[in-house]
Amino acid sequence: MTALPAYASDVAFTPTVKAYQSRRGSRAGYAGQEKRGGWQTTITPDLAGFIAAQTSAFLATANAEGQPYIQHRGGPAGFLHVLDEKTIAFADYAGNRQYITLGNLADNPKAHLFLIDYAHRQRVKIWGEARVVEGDAELLAKLMPEGYRARPEQAILFTVAAWDANCPQHIPQRFEAADVKAALDERDRRIAELQAEIERLRAGATPA
Repeated sequence: MTALPAYASDVAFTPTVKAYQSRRGSRAGYAGQEKRGGWQTTITPDLAGFIAAQTSAFLATANAEGQPYIQHRGGPAGFLHVLDEKTIAFADYAGNRQYITLGNLADNPKAHLFLIDYAHRQRVKIWGEARVVEGDAELLAKLMPEGYRARPEQAILFTVAAWDANCPQHIPQRFEAADVKAALDERDRRIAELQAEIERLRAGATPA
């Protein structure tokens, strides 16, 4: 039976990683974090809100030989669903039919979700295990974004082991096209209002 890790961050901070931290001078700081509680192991309300706002996610898996693979998944905000304090789920849409992620998860359930919000320069790393659920029409219907034009093939359920939120250092600030359009539309609306106000004032002005 595998012993439970002493700290949640041990899912990433292996003895070898800790040895590098010691050599590079960061181990004492991370050891302090561990003693204060360290990383979270359940989905908090703040994390649930962050997850619900995402339109993009990266799912990392590895095959039986340890070869890693990263798959991008996206959709409208809300395509990632928090089912409970330990479970994130999403509908897996039809794509290029390589099925690398499905094959990897069949051999090795260990997985990682990487979420990044470029506009607010925030990122969250989530360690855990994932499994594929096939043939569950009711679950797929629950997970599919309303009106989204994609064909779901199966569901993926991700069980959270630990998660950590990183600092914004080196994250480029980028914005969703829909958000930029909304901002420009609001600017144009305001400009039109001001132009109309100017014309009204000019029409009511008394000539000198």
